[in-house]
Amino acid sequence: MEAKRQKRITTKVGTVVGKKSVKTLRVQVERLERHPLYKKTIKRKKIFLVHDEQEKCQVGDVVRIEETRPMSKLKRWRVAEITRLASREIDSENENKGELK
Repeated sequence: MEAKRQKRITTKVGTVVGKKSVKTLRVQVERLERHPLYKKTIKRKKIFLVHDEQEKCQVGDVVRIEETRPMSKLKRWRVAEITRLASREIDSENENKGELK
């Protein structure tokens, strides 16, 4: 009998940049890469569609996402944990200023 192989779950850390759909987030992941010829470090960005079952994430939160089965045509990631919350104080200050006008 063969021993069961454990799957390696791919994880990434990124920032939530969009929340327009129900249970779907847009997460931007940045990575550093060296140019093959010039050896300069380049920042590469990619946006992933992520499934958020509890809908706890807000724009600006830093989240850890992990690969999962396909949820839809483009959604193959889900939120594993919220690493850091976005500052909510700035949003509340902007709302208060709008009420005074």
